[in-house]
Amino acid sequence: MGHKKIRNMEEFAAVSGLSRPTVSKYFNDPDSVRSSTRERIETAIEKYDYRPNIFAINQNRKLTKNIGIVVPYLADPFFAEIARKIQKRCFEAGFWPMLFSAHGEQQLENDILDGLRGLRPAGVLLAPLGRASDRAEIEKFTRDVPTVLFDSNIEGIGEAFVGSDNFSFVSQTVEYLTRSGEPPSFFEMQTPANPNANKRRLAYISMMERLGHEPNVIKVKGEGWEFERIGRDGALKILQERALPTDTVLCSNDRLAIGFLSACYELEIRVGRKEGCSLRVASNDDHPFAKFTSPSLTTAAHDYDSVANGSVETLFELIESGGRFSKRTETLYPAKLVLRASA
Repeated sequence: MGHKKIRNMEEFAAVSGLSRPTVSKYFNDPDSVRSSTRERIETAIEKYDYRPNIFAINQNRKLTKNIGIVVPYLADPFFAEIARKIQKRCFEAGFWPMLFSAHGEQQLENDILDGLRGLRPAGVLLAPLGRASDRAEIEKFTRDVPTVLFDSNIEGIGEAFVGSDNFSFVSQTVEYLTRSGEPPSFFEMQTPANPNANKRRLAYISMMERLGHEPNVIKVKGEGWEFERIGRDGALKILQERALPTDTVLCSNDRLAIGFLSACYELEIRVGRKEGCSLRVASNDDHPFAKFTSPSLTTAAHDYDSVANGSVETLFELIESGGRFSKRTETLYPAKLVLRASA
């Protein structure tokens, strides 16, 4: 039988059989109370699933100025760049951003959200892991805390989603590559890390069929967030086996493409449009390093500023409206084709 939800520290102290000051003392510093008292409180926390608002321990229930920012993998320069822009906008608006990375792990993503719930932030900007996320936990969190999802959408969760239009990316790269040379194969991971990859594959197939060409999807083994290594290992195998069906390759994302270019360099395969080049390689995202690869990478670029600003502005609107919109909103920004030496 479920327990009644504990609303505040007074109720928690009552069900724990301890005084309010003792409970408050524990939450300020667990080591400041006797071990027997600490065990009693922690048993009650587990039993009643109580998470105190640590910024409201003295019964201050005013809205905090904290904004939680959660990304799936901060070592990915794409997320570092988006988070940097979001942080800057939060600072400018007088909010205090708190940045967390789930490091590609579902349990860590859940733990971060659980910790944020206790901090009672004004709102949260969440780029979920996607496929690896615990949908039920995220759904529960977004009911408790004003949340805007960005980059990776989980249909129906959160009050709003802000991101890039994946069809816009792939339609531009496929159209350009077919117009300027042989139609491309699509190079992706067998187990994509987030829903954007699935949308890009479907967009590739749709565009190829629309243009009258047969789609060629190449799936390479690997899961997780080490995209460059997965791309390099997969490309080495395909290139060494001469199993590439076309001389033009469109990678699902720039990090896979960086791995693909690394494999080409190792096998002394020249990439680009110059004389002596045997492959063209293009991609999607405009990763911060894409202009510095060798050769520099043709890609479809995120509108980083619009995604960051749109996410923050949507969250501010959500906070001002009391944490709920009349209906869930989705905002997608188109990509911009960036032509470089690789294609």
